[in-house]
Amino acid sequence: MDDDMEGGSLGPYQERPRTFPNMRSKPYTPLIFRLLMRINSRVLLVLLLIGLGALFYIGASTSPIIVFVYSVCIISFLVSIYLTKWVLSKDEGPPEMVQISEAIRDGAEGFFRTQYGTISKMAVLLGLVILIIYLLRSTSPQQESSGLGRATTAYITVASFLLGALCSGIAGYVGMWVSVRANVRVSSAARRSAREALQIAVRAGGFSALVVVGMAVLGIAILYSTFYVWLGVDSTGAMKVTDLPLLLVGYGFGASFVALFAQLGGGIYTKAADVGADLVGKVEQGIPEDDPRNPAVIADLVGDNVGDCAARGADLFESIAAEIISAMILGGTMARRCKIEDPSGFILFPLVVHSFDLVISSVGIFSIRNTRESGAIGALEDPMAILQKGYSVTILLAVVTFGLSTRWMLYTEQAPSAWLNFALCGLVGIITAYLFVWITKYYTDYKHEPVRTLALASSTGHGTNIIAGVSLGLESTALPVLVISVSIISAYWLGQTSGLVDESGSPTGGLFGTAVATMGMLSTAAYVLTMDMFGPIADNAGGIVEMSQQPESVREITDVLDAVGNTTKATTKGFAIGSAALASFLLFSAYMDEVGSFAHVQFHQVDIAIPEVFIGGLLGSMLIFLFSAWACAAVGRTAQEVVTEVRRQFIERPGIMDYKEKPDYSRCVSIVASASLREMIKPGALAIISPIVVGIVFRVLGYYTGQPLLGAKVVASMLMFATVSGILMALFLNTSGGAWDNAKKYIETGALGGKGSECHKAAITGDTVGDPFKDTAGPSLHVLIKMLATITLVMAPVFL
Repeated sequence: MDDDMEGGSLGPYQERPRTFPNMRSKPYTPLIFRLLMRINSRVLLVLLLIGLGALFYIGASTSPIIVFVYSVCIISFLVSIYLTKWVLSKDEGPPEMVQISEAIRDGAEGFFRTQYGTISKMAVLLGLVILIIYLLRSTSPQQESSGLGRATTAYITVASFLLGALCSGIAGYVGMWVSVRANVRVSSAARRSAREALQIAVRAGGFSALVVVGMAVLGIAILYSTFYVWLGVDSTGAMKVTDLPLLLVGYGFGASFVALFAQLGGGIYTKAADVGADLVGKVEQGIPEDDPRNPAVIADLVGDNVGDCAARGADLFESIAAEIISAMILGGTMARRCKIEDPSGFILFPLVVHSFDLVISSVGIFSIRNTRESGAIGALEDPMAILQKGYSVTILLAVVTFGLSTRWMLYTEQAPSAWLNFALCGLVGIITAYLFVWITKYYTDYKHEPVRTLALASSTGHGTNIIAGVSLGLESTALPVLVISVSIISAYWLGQTSGLVDESGSPTGGLFGTAVATMGMLSTAAYVLTMDMFGPIADNAGGIVEMSQQPESVREITDVLDAVGNTTKATTKGFAIGSAALASFLLFSAYMDEVGSFAHVQFHQVDIAIPEVFIGGLLGSMLIFLFSAWACAAVGRTAQEVVTEVRRQFIERPGIMDYKEKPDYSRCVSIVASASLREMIKPGALAIISPIVVGIVFRVLGYYTGQPLLGAKVVASMLMFATVSGILMALFLNTSGGAWDNAKKYIETGALGGKGSECHKAAITGDTVGDPFKDTAGPSLHVLIKMLATITLVMAPVFL
């Protein structure tokens, strides 16, 4: 076909085979998988059995609880393999669908390799910086008493950091791997049955979710048990088990580091392509979304996979890892203060909760079944209602398993009823998660008044659409903040009244109660991630249907799934913000404990009446706004390049609109790929460098002004204000962006003039404004919040 194009003998576009160029000459497979495939299958099986044997031996030497966690994670991996085989067994449809899918797959895998190659180099460089800092820093009293020297601590932290970064990268690859293979199968299934298409998308997302959550749990369990055995924890003169979780902080930092850059790079890629495709294709040329005549359409579909799937996989991996580690630290701290005889239950409790998460989420995923529909294309009942039924099943099972977990792990003779209080803390977290999902759904689903009001505002022009969207986003911050506030206070109070007291008789369970609530909120994380992955898979399926010029009835099914996918993506982001708020609160408490431990003084409060400390708070809030501005500006600059390129092709190739000439898809893919890699560096570097520079500068200032803890106090204030500002900003960006998108979808159903109307064009403008909000700056912010907390915890001694 390319030869025909060069020779000028290309016939009518619609009469020719619908072929699409590959973005790469051959499929990309990561090096580690290529090496494994070269090993003889029997040798590989023997190595696998030896590895599992060693793993379970180390686990048994640590605790029976670790063995339980290992077993559940391995079973969940087997379930995910079954889901993979089930999805891949479905047909890919006609050749034109397959060719489009292959172009998307090659583009996504090519960008993933380049992006993660860049991230890995930065991770190694940062690992060396951490190594040098740890070799030069002082040691804590706990490390001195256990004989854990600077060098050992440095190597452990760096190894944990690099392992966390590696696992986060694998989580991202898994998310992308399944999406680029499931999209065409969902498209093909939509030709037969709407419910079958829904089930394939859900099970594909379920595979990714089980692998991501399982890897997060298994990685921390392996690190914990390895350090336990290697360091001889709890033996005479060795480290106490209550101090062991602090060695895992590097793992969370590595996961946060990769997740931030993955979210930034993927978000810039997907939204720049989307904005460019919409502004020229829909508004200027009046062609449908994902029309094959649009030169940016392949880049847009590739972006769904690298931005919404790969980045979100790394994001949720990081969320779970940070929450588990912070809860383990606080559990160990509380057990030490209360002199609990066997503290392992309080430390390992988060791992057990997420092990049960894998089980109950699997049940929720399998509860969504394909019911045979009459006719070639059956009428689809509300997909959101089907997903909500699965979520309700998961929630009910979470309540039961969480109660059993608290009774098993948190029962102690010192306070026999404490487990019940902590079970109620978990219930608070579960209710908080459900409310977050409901609130976000209310503000972003076009079945509810806010989005319909926003769509109506589009009827009076572009400006009123923007005003209505901004006001909706601002309003949407109120309910989530009230929910978070009530949940923190409730969980803290339940923990304080649990009956656990320290040597002086003071209640000490408050912070751990908040940690348990955070675990409750994330106790259905695997199912929530499934709903999130459903969105981009359905979006891609719709694009493949449109590009392969399938009947309108098929596109109607994928449009419904796509609209629901927008809502599930928005609800997942709201869920992630809520968990980020609670996890950051826990990490902030752990940071203050760490500073107090190194400084040999009590460090429980930060006085913002001190000018320098107040300045730290201002800098923290400024960081959120500056980071968001740079992320949105990066999308804008890259989108301008895409718009210019698409306009050029329409001018220089006038036959594109009549299907007589073929667009150069690869040119737009190349533009967004190179620009996103370039643009992600500046905001990412700002996030990493800012807290370190601020801490060091005010540490020096404190040294000369006789304030020895000034650096640590200023950083604490910076972290506190950044967390508060970041939560509000992320809520605003995510909700307003999702509402703008679904207001456009609502009009495209035929309301208010339907597609092509002036109202529709105004809604497209709002959607393009919201694109960098909801898929670049917003998701990156809640990763930034947790990364700031982990950086300050890792670097705490540097600020003293």
